[in-house]
Amino acid sequence: MENVKKLTVSLQFDENVIEVGELVSDSRRIYFKYFPIFVKLGLEISPFKLKLNNVVQRAGESPFDGLFGVFADSLPDGWGRLLLDRALTSKGIPLGEITPLYRLAVVGNNGMGALAYKPQMPMENAAPLKIELDEIAKATRQVLSGNAADVLDELFRLGGSSGGARPKILVGYNPMTGHLMGAERNLPPGYEHWLIKFPAQADKPDIAHIELAYHKMAKAAGLETSESKVFEGKAGRAYFGTKRFDRLGNNRFHLHSAAGMLHDNFRLSNLDYGHLMDCAFTLEKDVRAYEKVLRLAAFNVYAHNRDDHSKNTSFLMDAQGNWRLAPAYDLTFSQSNHGMHSTTVAGEGANPNKRHLMQLADYFKMRNAWNLIEEVRGVVHEWSRYAADCGVGRNSKSEIKKAIAVSDL
Repeated sequence: MENVKKLTVSLQFDENVIEVGELVSDSRRIYFKYFPIFVKLGLEISPFKLKLNNVVQRAGESPFDGLFGVFADSLPDGWGRLLLDRALTSKGIPLGEITPLYRLAVVGNNGMGALAYKPQMPMENAAPLKIELDEIAKATRQVLSGNAADVLDELFRLGGSSGGARPKILVGYNPMTGHLMGAERNLPPGYEHWLIKFPAQADKPDIAHIELAYHKMAKAAGLETSESKVFEGKAGRAYFGTKRFDRLGNNRFHLHSAAGMLHDNFRLSNLDYGHLMDCAFTLEKDVRAYEKVLRLAAFNVYAHNRDDHSKNTSFLMDAQGNWRLAPAYDLTFSQSNHGMHSTTVAGEGANPNKRHLMQLADYFKMRNAWNLIEEVRGVVHEWSRYAADCGVGRNSKSEIKKAIAVSDL
């Protein structure tokens, strides 16, 4: 195994490469320094935790194993991390020797967002895996059970740079023909960058339809969302897919999660929606940012989406350095590991309600917050209609309806 000690970080919004700086590992500590020419551009890739200057900077060991959050956001977690670890250990590389810089070198220029790392250490070429969704779903189940070593490399190529716990792949999708292909760096004309999810072992059998219903409900409630649909395999099994918002054609946006932006350990988070509102306003420099986050908080409260951790909120930066809140994603009926909201609402995590949402709005001196919250609440009350329209099963429809009623108390 080649020991990666140094990486050049770059931004690739389009075909042009903008070198940002250098990551160096020394005695298990990781240092970063911007290139002077990049500092002159004035592009803040992580405004709160990685200041734009000519000084050598080092992050603490926690929460990202010595990396600044902006670089940790390039690493796969959950499913992608599992694939990467399984693929590397299957090649005889001890897990304890896989350093953060080594992982970034494997990601190279194939990560989410616009950051890229070189020298790249690609996985060995594998025989192309045909994009047949039922077969990929079967392979993901084999991986989760500890098997399927023969398709690890290809599954990593299809979805190893993604985050989140559920198995997923990154694809090129042609909406005119319905054809799927591997997510190459530059897709041919007519294709769009999409992400398709596969059920985890604990998921409901109609999870794809549930997530589509939540997507349509969120859009009706005024949240910005990315185009989504249910894909079907040859056997008729359903898989939820969504168009990637870190891509516009073959161009990229810089993607930074709230967890990475604020150096929050999303598994043991101390964040409140108030922190997210403050962060969004600071980045967007527009009071309408408060409304975006409050609308998201209200939706998650009323729709019983309790797995609303800081990796599930992100921000996008364009090539001119302009920031905005990313479209809402991973919106579905869920519990967190501890049964409470992962992100608190005015300090309340167990049973936040309209009173807590209004406390949040009052703190930021928001006007018309009452009507905003009522608008979201009214849409979520129509859950049964969205569920029926999207093919949600009777049992799931009833269970979620009861949970939504409790969340509304």
